[in-house]
Amino acid sequence: MERADGGRPAVHIAVSDPGDPAARYCLQAYFAELGRRFDDGFDPGRSIPADDADLRPPGGLLLVATVAGEPAGCGALKFHPDDGIAEVKRMWVSPATRGLGLGRRLLGELEVQAARHGTRRLRLETNRNLTEAIALYRTAGYREVPAFNDEAYAHHWFEKAVSQRR
Repeated sequence: MERADGGRPAVHIAVSDPGDPAARYCLQAYFAELGRRFDDGFDPGRSIPADDADLRPPGGLLLVATVAGEPAGCGALKFHPDDGIAEVKRMWVSPATRGLGLGRRLLGELEVQAARHGTRRLRLETNRNLTEAIALYRTAGYREVPAFNDEAYAHHWFEKAVSQRR
């Protein structure tokens, strides 16, 4: 996505309430894409929940990315403060903005937010059909680990130590 002046459009990433219209758009698009890409579709009721309350402080947070003012991606954290772990959830980038590095930027900002909230380790699971996500996680330093939950749609589980930025 290039602008007429040859530059890249403005990207903005910020914490958002899951009920905000841009957040709702991203989350609905995320679920729709999973439904198209997973072998047997996607039913949120079969998946481990990350509902609105889980994505609001103190339970977690949701980031929404906009490109040229339009919602273009999201990513969330679900905190587990008792063990210093947070889960990365709801990572999605609009097909129209893929190739801008937005997924990597979202993931990096999630890592920064996790460190700010005292997280020592990030975990996530993903489906085998999300090959772009798997490649992103691997190149961002996540290592594949044995299954740590019983997510019905997961084939790969990853984790990464979070550096505590000061």
